[in-house]
Amino acid sequence: MLFCITANYTSQAVTALMENPSNRQQAIEQLIAAAGGKLVSFYGTVAEGPGVLAIIDVDPAVAPSILGVVTSAGTIHNVRMQRLLSQDEIAGVRQKGRELRAAYKAPGQ
Repeated sequence: MLFCITANYTSQAVTALMENPSNRQQAIEQLIAAAGGKLVSFYGTVAEGPGVLAIIDVDPAVAPSILGVVTSAGTIHNVRMQRLLSQDEIAGVRQKGRELRAAYKAPGQ
């Protein structure tokens, strides 16, 4: 399954990268491969400070562990992970929503 992970580097990480540049894409590829997954794409970001956006294809049971590993290093913050849905999956979600709509009562109804 596909997941999108976004995060911002801490100021210490930015300093370390300036002093000793390293290939962060290669580092994340190795981690994802060790988890049995694949890095689909990797980008640098500038919103809210220097950061990264990675799209990974990995077993959903493993995805939180990957996030825990990179977060525990203390070099990123504002970490977010979300499951990405294909258009076919979205169509299924909408269909199920139509089926379930009658079972829900909004507050005050």
